[in-house]
Amino acid sequence: MIRPAIASLSLGDPRVHHGSARLFQAAHNGFQGVEIVEDDVKSLAEKLPGGLGDSNSIKAAKDIRQQCDKLGLTVLVFQPFRQYEGLLDRTQHEAMLKKLRLWFEITRSLGTDMIQVPTSWLQEGTTGKEEAVVADLRQIADMGLAQSPIVRFAYEGVAWGRHFDTWEDTWEVAKKVDRPNFGLCLDTFHIAGRTWGDPTAQSGRTPDAEHNLAVSLDRLVKQGDVAKVFYVQAGDAEKLDPPLSESHPFYAADQPARMSWSRNARLFPYEEDRGGYLPIEPVMDAIVNKLGYDGWVSMELFSRELADPDRELPQRYATRASASWKKLADALQKA
Repeated sequence: MIRPAIASLSLGDPRVHHGSARLFQAAHNGFQGVEIVEDDVKSLAEKLPGGLGDSNSIKAAKDIRQQCDKLGLTVLVFQPFRQYEGLLDRTQHEAMLKKLRLWFEITRSLGTDMIQVPTSWLQEGTTGKEEAVVADLRQIADMGLAQSPIVRFAYEGVAWGRHFDTWEDTWEVAKKVDRPNFGLCLDTFHIAGRTWGDPTAQSGRTPDAEHNLAVSLDRLVKQGDVAKVFYVQAGDAEKLDPPLSESHPFYAADQPARMSWSRNARLFPYEEDRGGYLPIEPVMDAIVNKLGYDGWVSMELFSRELADPDRELPQRYATRASASWKKLADALQKA
Protein backbone atom coordinates (compact mmCIF):
# COMPACT_ATOMS: atom_id res chain seq x y z
CA MET A 1 0.00 0.00 0.00
CA ILE A 2 1.41 3.39 -0.95
CA ARG A 3 2.06 5.68 1.99
CA PRO A 4 1.41 9.43 1.91
CA ALA A 5 4.07 11.99 2.70
CA ILE A 6 4.10 15.72 2.25
CA ALA A 7 7.13 17.75 1.29
CA SER A 8 7.57 20.31 4.04
CA LEU A 9 8.24 23.02 1.48
CA SER A 10 4.63 22.58 0.39
CA LEU A 11 3.38 24.17 3.61
CA GLY A 12 5.17 27.48 3.33
CA ASP A 13 8.60 29.00 3.11
CA PRO A 14 10.66 27.80 6.13
CA ARG A 15 12.15 31.28 6.38
CA VAL A 16 8.65 32.67 6.98
CA HIS A 17 6.59 29.89 8.56
CA HIS A 18 7.90 28.13 11.64
CA GLY A 19 8.72 24.48 11.14
CA SER A 20 6.66 23.35 14.13
CA ALA A 21 3.47 24.77 12.63
CA ARG A 22 4.13 23.15 9.27
CA LEU A 23 4.91 19.76 10.78
CA PHE A 24 1.82 19.94 12.98
CA GLN A 25 -0.39 20.63 9.98
CA ALA A 26 1.13 17.71 8.06
CA ALA A 27 0.35 15.32 10.91
CA HIS A 28 -3.05 16.89 11.64
CA ASN A 29 -4.09 16.34 8.03
CA GLY A 30 -3.28 12.66 8.02
CA PHE A 31 0.19 12.53 6.51
CA GLN A 32 2.56 9.86 7.75
CA GLY A 33 5.84 11.38 6.64
CA VAL A 34 7.62 14.53 5.49
CA GLU A 35 10.47 15.55 3.29
CA ILE A 36 12.95 17.84 5.00
CA VAL A 37 14.73 20.36 2.83
CA GLU A 38 18.03 22.09 3.48
CA ASP A 39 16.32 25.41 4.25
CA ASP A 40 14.32 23.72 7.02
CA VAL A 41 17.55 22.89 8.80
CA LYS A 42 19.26 26.18 8.00
CA SER A 43 16.38 28.36 9.15
CA LEU A 44 16.32 26.62 12.52
CA ALA A 45 20.11 26.49 12.92
CA GLU A 46 20.39 30.23 12.29
CA LYS A 47 18.25 30.89 15.35
CA LEU A 48 20.51 28.91 17.70
CA PRO A 49 23.30 30.60 19.72
CA GLY A 50 26.28 30.94 17.42
CA GLY A 51 24.16 30.95 14.29
CA LEU A 52 24.47 28.77 11.22
CA GLY A 53 27.29 26.24 11.40
CA ASP A 54 27.92 22.52 11.25
CA SER A 55 27.20 21.78 14.90
CA ASN A 56 24.05 23.89 14.94
CA SER A 57 22.86 22.26 11.72
CA ILE A 58 23.12 18.89 13.44
CA LYS A 59 21.34 20.23 16.52
CA ALA A 60 18.59 21.63 14.32
CA ALA A 61 18.19 18.27 12.58
CA LYS A 62 17.86 16.52 15.94
CA ASP A 63 15.23 19.05 17.01
CA ILE A 64 13.24 18.43 13.81
CA ARG A 65 13.48 14.69 14.42
CA GLN A 66 12.15 15.09 17.98
CA GLN A 67 9.22 17.15 16.72
CA CYS A 68 8.44 14.54 14.08
CA ASP A 69 8.64 11.72 16.62
CA LYS A 70 6.12 13.49 18.86
CA LEU A 71 3.76 13.93 15.91
CA GLY A 72 4.19 10.40 14.60
CA LEU A 73 5.85 11.59 11.40
CA THR A 74 8.58 9.74 9.52
CA VAL A 75 11.31 11.80 7.87
CA LEU A 76 11.36 10.35 4.39
CA VAL A 77 14.34 12.13 2.85
CA PHE A 78 16.73 15.08 3.18
CA GLN A 79 17.03 17.16 0.04
CA PRO A 80 18.19 18.58 -2.35
CA PHE A 81 21.90 17.77 -2.72
CA ARG A 82 22.07 19.83 -5.88
CA GLN A 83 24.52 21.03 -8.52
CA TYR A 84 26.95 18.22 -7.78
CA GLU A 85 27.56 15.86 -10.67
CA GLY A 86 29.79 16.68 -13.64
CA LEU A 87 31.52 19.73 -12.15
CA LEU A 88 34.53 20.75 -14.21
CA ASP A 89 36.13 22.55 -11.27
CA ARG A 90 37.35 19.65 -9.16
CA THR A 91 38.06 21.94 -6.20
CA GLN A 92 34.34 22.70 -6.22
CA HIS A 93 33.70 18.97 -6.51
CA GLU A 94 35.75 18.32 -3.36
CA ALA A 95 33.85 21.09 -1.56
CA MET A 96 30.61 19.28 -2.39
CA LEU A 97 31.99 16.04 -0.97
CA LYS A 98 32.88 17.90 2.23
CA LYS A 99 29.31 19.17 2.35
CA LEU A 100 28.05 15.64 1.83
CA ARG A 101 29.95 14.42 4.90
CA LEU A 102 28.01 16.96 6.97
CA TRP A 103 24.81 15.89 5.24
CA PHE A 104 25.43 12.31 6.34
CA GLU A 105 25.43 13.51 9.95
CA ILE A 106 22.32 15.62 9.38
CA THR A 107 20.57 12.70 7.69
CA ARG A 108 21.32 10.40 10.62
CA SER A 109 20.12 13.06 13.05
CA LEU A 110 16.86 13.39 11.12
CA GLY A 111 16.36 9.65 11.36
CA THR A 112 16.26 9.03 7.62
CA ASP A 113 18.55 7.06 5.34
CA MET A 114 17.96 8.88 2.06
CA ILE A 115 19.29 11.96 0.27
CA GLN A 116 17.73 13.29 -2.90
CA VAL A 117 19.99 14.42 -5.78
CA PRO A 118 18.33 16.43 -8.57
CA THR A 119 20.03 16.55 -11.95
CA SER A 120 22.20 19.65 -12.24
CA TRP A 121 20.88 22.68 -14.08
CA LEU A 122 24.08 24.76 -13.97
CA GLN A 123 24.35 26.32 -17.41
CA GLU A 124 28.13 26.56 -17.23
CA GLY A 125 30.92 24.64 -15.53
CA THR A 126 29.59 21.10 -15.97
CA THR A 127 30.08 18.30 -18.44
CA GLY A 128 27.37 16.23 -20.05
CA LYS A 129 29.72 13.32 -20.59
CA GLU A 130 27.91 10.36 -19.10
CA GLU A 131 31.05 8.59 -17.92
CA ALA A 132 32.08 11.62 -15.83
CA VAL A 133 28.61 12.01 -14.32
CA VAL A 134 28.43 8.30 -13.54
CA ALA A 135 31.84 8.41 -11.86
CA ASP A 136 30.79 11.34 -9.67
CA LEU A 137 27.53 9.70 -8.65
CA ARG A 138 29.21 6.37 -8.04
CA GLN A 139 31.62 8.17 -5.71
CA ILE A 140 28.84 9.48 -3.46
CA ALA A 141 27.03 6.14 -3.61
CA ASP A 142 30.19 4.40 -2.37
CA MET A 143 30.50 6.98 0.39
CA GLY A 144 26.89 6.24 1.33
CA LEU A 145 27.58 2.51 1.43
CA ALA A 146 30.34 3.17 3.98
CA GLN A 147 27.89 4.87 6.37
CA SER A 148 26.13 3.12 9.23
CA PRO A 149 23.30 2.84 8.50
CA ILE A 150 23.84 2.91 4.74
CA VAL A 151 22.64 6.11 3.07
CA ARG A 152 20.64 5.84 -0.14
CA PHE A 153 20.51 8.38 -2.96
CA ALA A 154 17.38 9.16 -4.99
CA TYR A 155 18.36 10.69 -8.35
CA GLU A 156 15.68 12.95 -9.82
CA GLY A 157 15.53 14.13 -13.43
CA VAL A 158 14.39 17.75 -13.21
CA ALA A 159 12.61 19.06 -16.30
CA TRP A 160 15.16 21.86 -16.78
CA GLY A 161 18.31 19.83 -16.17
CA ARG A 162 21.29 21.04 -18.20
CA HIS A 163 22.34 17.66 -19.58
CA PHE A 164 19.85 15.19 -18.07
CA ASP A 165 16.20 16.22 -17.85
CA THR A 166 14.02 13.10 -18.14
CA TRP A 167 13.37 10.00 -16.07
CA GLU A 168 14.94 8.02 -18.93
CA ASP A 169 18.19 9.96 -18.51
CA THR A 170 18.35 9.24 -14.79
CA TRP A 171 17.51 5.59 -15.30
CA GLU A 172 20.35 5.11 -17.78
CA VAL A 173 22.75 6.81 -15.35
CA ALA A 174 21.47 4.78 -12.38
CA LYS A 175 22.02 1.52 -14.23
CA LYS A 176 25.62 2.50 -14.93
CA VAL A 177 26.24 3.71 -11.36
CA ASP A 178 25.23 0.17 -10.42
CA ARG A 179 25.10 0.51 -6.66
CA PRO A 180 22.35 -0.93 -4.43
CA ASN A 181 21.90 2.38 -2.61
CA PHE A 182 21.49 4.46 -5.78
CA GLY A 183 18.02 4.73 -7.28
CA LEU A 184 15.44 7.18 -8.56
CA CYS A 185 12.97 9.76 -7.39
CA LEU A 186 10.15 9.88 -9.95
CA ASP A 187 8.26 13.18 -9.99
CA THR A 188 5.02 13.48 -11.94
CA PHE A 189 5.55 17.20 -12.57
CA HIS A 190 8.99 16.64 -14.08
CA ILE A 191 7.84 13.66 -16.16
CA ALA A 192 4.67 15.25 -17.51
CA GLY A 193 6.05 18.80 -17.50
CA ARG A 194 9.02 17.85 -19.66
CA THR A 195 7.52 15.34 -22.09
CA TRP A 196 3.94 16.67 -22.32
CA GLY A 197 3.86 20.23 -20.95
CA ASP A 198 5.47 23.42 -22.23
CA PRO A 199 4.88 26.70 -20.35
CA THR A 200 6.11 28.76 -23.33
CA ALA A 201 3.53 27.35 -25.75
CA GLN A 202 0.06 28.85 -26.18
CA SER A 203 -1.39 25.35 -25.94
CA GLY A 204 0.67 24.56 -22.84
CA ARG A 205 1.85 21.39 -24.57
CA THR A 206 4.82 20.10 -26.49
CA PRO A 207 4.34 18.91 -30.09
CA ASP A 208 2.92 15.36 -30.16
CA ALA A 209 2.46 15.58 -26.38
CA GLU A 210 0.05 12.67 -26.00
CA HIS A 211 2.07 10.28 -28.14
CA ASN A 212 5.39 11.16 -26.55
CA LEU A 213 4.07 10.74 -23.01
CA ALA A 214 2.42 7.43 -23.86
CA VAL A 215 5.70 6.15 -25.32
CA SER A 216 7.64 7.34 -22.28
CA LEU A 217 5.25 5.70 -19.81
CA ASP A 218 5.21 2.46 -21.81
CA ARG A 219 9.00 2.48 -21.65
CA LEU A 220 8.85 3.07 -17.89
CA VAL A 221 6.60 0.06 -17.36
CA LYS A 222 8.55 -2.26 -19.65
CA GLN A 223 12.11 -1.20 -18.87
CA GLY A 224 12.00 0.30 -15.38
CA ASP A 225 12.91 -1.58 -12.21
CA VAL A 226 10.47 -0.85 -9.40
CA ALA A 227 13.12 -1.81 -6.83
CA LYS A 228 15.12 1.20 -8.02
CA VAL A 229 12.28 3.65 -7.44
CA PHE A 230 13.13 4.94 -3.97
CA TYR A 231 10.19 7.36 -3.74
CA VAL A 232 7.67 9.28 -5.84
CA GLN A 233 6.59 12.91 -5.84
CA ALA A 234 3.15 13.87 -7.11
CA GLY A 235 2.53 17.38 -8.39
CA ASP A 236 0.78 19.34 -11.13
CA ALA A 237 1.13 22.90 -12.43
CA GLU A 238 -0.95 25.77 -13.76
CA LYS A 239 -1.44 26.28 -17.47
CA LEU A 240 0.05 29.73 -17.96
CA ASP A 241 -2.14 32.21 -19.80
CA PRO A 242 -0.44 34.09 -21.35
CA PRO A 243 2.39 31.60 -21.85
CA LEU A 244 5.78 32.28 -20.34
CA SER A 245 7.80 34.88 -22.23
CA GLU A 246 10.18 37.71 -21.38
CA SER A 247 7.19 39.93 -20.59
CA HIS A 248 5.56 37.40 -18.23
CA PRO A 249 5.69 38.23 -14.48
CA PHE A 250 7.18 34.77 -13.78
CA TYR A 251 10.03 35.25 -16.25
CA ALA A 252 13.56 35.23 -14.84
CA ALA A 253 16.52 35.71 -17.13
CA ASP A 254 18.70 33.40 -15.04
CA GLN A 255 16.18 30.53 -15.02
CA PRO A 256 15.14 28.03 -17.68
CA ALA A 257 11.46 28.41 -18.56
CA ARG A 258 10.33 25.21 -16.84
CA MET A 259 12.19 26.21 -13.68
CA SER A 260 10.39 29.58 -13.53
CA TRP A 261 7.12 27.74 -14.12
CA SER A 262 7.88 25.28 -11.34
CA ARG A 263 8.98 27.86 -8.81
CA ASN A 264 5.84 29.95 -9.24
CA ALA A 265 2.97 27.82 -10.42
CA ARG A 266 3.02 24.29 -9.08
CA LEU A 267 -0.19 22.71 -7.81
CA PHE A 268 -1.30 19.51 -6.13
CA PRO A 269 -2.95 16.89 -8.37
CA TYR A 270 -6.68 17.39 -9.09
CA GLU A 271 -6.59 21.15 -8.66
CA GLU A 272 -8.07 21.90 -12.08
CA ASP A 273 -10.07 24.72 -10.49
CA ARG A 274 -6.75 26.47 -9.88
CA GLY A 275 -5.51 25.88 -13.43
CA GLY A 276 -3.95 22.43 -13.07
CA TYR A 277 -3.84 20.62 -16.40
CA LEU A 278 -0.93 18.18 -16.62
CA PRO A 279 -1.83 14.48 -17.10
CA ILE A 280 -0.77 13.40 -13.62
CA GLU A 281 -3.16 10.47 -13.21
CA PRO A 282 -1.78 8.40 -16.13
CA VAL A 283 1.76 8.97 -14.88
CA MET A 284 0.86 7.75 -11.39
CA ASP A 285 -1.12 4.85 -12.86
CA ALA A 286 1.96 3.74 -14.79
CA ILE A 287 4.19 3.97 -11.71
CA VAL A 288 1.83 2.40 -9.18
CA ASN A 289 -0.55 0.06 -10.97
CA LYS A 290 1.57 -1.01 -13.93
CA LEU A 291 5.14 -0.87 -12.62
CA GLY A 292 4.01 -2.00 -9.16
CA TYR A 293 5.38 0.76 -6.93
CA ASP A 294 3.99 0.66 -3.36
CA GLY A 295 6.25 2.99 -1.37
CA TRP A 296 6.12 6.63 -0.31
CA VAL A 297 4.29 9.22 -2.41
CA SER A 298 5.11 12.81 -1.51
CA MET A 299 2.76 15.67 -2.36
CA GLU A 300 5.34 18.23 -3.46
CA LEU A 301 4.53 21.79 -4.38
CA PHE A 302 6.25 25.12 -4.99
CA SER A 303 4.30 28.34 -5.32
CA ARG A 304 4.69 32.09 -5.48
CA GLU A 305 2.34 32.19 -2.47
CA LEU A 306 4.49 30.22 -0.03
CA ALA A 307 6.33 33.28 1.30
CA ASP A 308 3.03 34.90 2.29
CA PRO A 309 3.33 35.57 6.05
CA ASP A 310 -0.34 34.71 6.65
CA ARG A 311 -0.27 32.35 9.65
CA GLU A 312 -3.11 30.30 8.20
CA LEU A 313 -1.15 29.42 5.06
CA PRO A 314 0.35 26.11 6.35
CA GLN A 315 -3.11 24.92 7.34
CA ARG A 316 -4.60 25.85 3.95
CA TYR A 317 -1.89 24.06 2.02
CA ALA A 318 -1.99 20.98 4.23
CA THR A 319 -5.76 20.78 3.74
CA ARG A 320 -5.35 21.10 -0.02
CA ALA A 321 -2.64 18.42 -0.03
CA SER A 322 -4.82 16.06 1.98
CA ALA A 323 -7.78 16.50 -0.37
CA SER A 324 -5.50 15.92 -3.35
CA TRP A 325 -3.98 12.79 -1.82
CA LYS A 326 -7.41 11.27 -1.11
CA LYS A 327 -8.51 11.82 -4.71
CA LEU A 328 -5.25 10.38 -6.02
CA ALA A 329 -5.36 7.29 -3.80
CA ASP A 330 -8.99 6.68 -4.75
CA ALA A 331 -8.25 7.04 -8.47
CA LEU A 332 -5.32 4.62 -8.29
CA GLN A 333 -7.42 2.03 -6.50
CA LYS A 334 -10.16 2.27 -9.13
CA ALA A 335 -7.82 2.19 -12.15
